[in-house]
Amino acid sequence: MHIELKNISHAFKSETGLLPVLRELSFSISHEKFVSIVGPSGCGKSTITRLVSGLLKPNNGEVYISNERVISPRSTVGMAFQNPVLLEWRNVIDNIILPLEIVSRKMTKRNMQERARKLLKLVGLEEFEKSRPSELSGGMKQRISLCRALVHQPEVLILDEPFGALDAFTREDLWQTMLTLKREESFTCILITHDLREAVFLADEVLVLSGRPATLQFKLNVHLNTVRKLTDLYTNQTTKSLSILRDQIEIAQNKQNFS
Repeated sequence: MHIELKNISHAFKSETGLLPVLRELSFSISHEKFVSIVGPSGCGKSTITRLVSGLLKPNNGEVYISNERVISPRSTVGMAFQNPVLLEWRNVIDNIILPLEIVSRKMTKRNMQERARKLLKLVGLEEFEKSRPSELSGGMKQRISLCRALVHQPEVLILDEPFGALDAFTREDLWQTMLTLKREESFTCILITHDLREAVFLADEVLVLSGRPATLQFKLNVHLNTVRKLTDLYTNQTTKSLSILRDQIEIAQNKQNFS
């Protein structure tokens, strides 16, 4: 297994005391698999991303990547969020190579730019390398954010609702871009999302978290072709999978409402 969470429990301090978020959560992800995590709002999905990246230590339990315990931030993890947070004083290519300037100091500027251009070509933005962030649409900015997250060739890519703020057509376009990146680059991916269609379309497995404090409630294995098309979302099999996930989310929400 590439990523393992073992009996993770975590709570945050609040004005009224400790707020339990995760309770004895365990799951594992194989090498180069794409896993979506869904669940009620506030159930700890984003907390999981911080634990896997080493930005947060659990109160109890252990996180492993490639059999090595995660105890501090890891340079082998790439992250992309709902807000791309691009630097306006840097053009597109300089925004993309920023992680390389931090983690690959022996790499020449020319090699950094060549790596960035390869990713720009994959996402269809090779003509915009000199543009400033303010000159880009929301979808274009998110493509740049994905390139930046992958430029240092991380072994793990974490996506925390990166498409949530986009309109429906742009979001679906980005899903296909994400599949292109997955075919061309080698990484294990964790996607946090509230969109069940997105979860099924992109992932090999969908994990449903229970209400807070969250544990693993349900796992769905996705059976879609390796080369996926948006029309795959309208097959009987996918419709059944989405129905199962909706039922599981309702169960999780009820638990959270009564907890």
